Amino acid sequence: MSEFLSNLHPVLVCLIVCAAKIVEISIQSLKTCMMVKGQRVKAAALGFLECAIWGLVISTIIGTLGDNLFLLLFYCLGYAAGLFLGSTIEGKIALGTSSLQLIADDENTGVITAYLDARGRGYTVFEGRGSKDKMNMIFIVLPRKEASRTLREIRRACDYKVFVVASEVSKYAGGYGMLK
Repeated sequence: MSEFLSNLHPVLVCLIVCAAKIVEISIQSLKTCMMVKGQRVKAAALGFLECAIWGLVISTIIGTLGDNLFLLLFYCLGYAAGLFLGSTIEGKIALGTSSLQLIADDENTGVITAYLDARGRGYTVFEGRGSKDKMNMIFIVLPRKEASRTLREIRRACDYKVFVVASEVSKYAGGYGMLK
């Protein structure tokens, strides 16, 4: 591999190293998310691919770092760009499940539950007391890729008069209206 790269223009080698590092770190980001979400087989496959790319990239630059600081610069640029790209991709595919806890008055609780009923989405309402008035907490578990849109639509329907706590769910079982 190093013989092949030594025949290329140094700028091209820098660009190849940068591109390979972007791919490697993007894969690493996705692999980490899959491990956290319990998708071990997919994470292992991505880990294998990540390791192969890392081995090729590091073997390319390790012997020339003292002679070519631009190669190190492109390696670092590829790392940073790979982190950005990997997290962007993961955000788009939105692996996993989210939990929304919405706190609202009786009127907005009705708006929220009507919205959820119309979409066949399960929920649980807990009655409670806020610092001044009676309030309700609406608990919803839904696929992460639906959470942002659902939350945006609910907040708009309630004139933004709803308090929201959103979190990631690592495990759950059962439940009404859960799409699997």
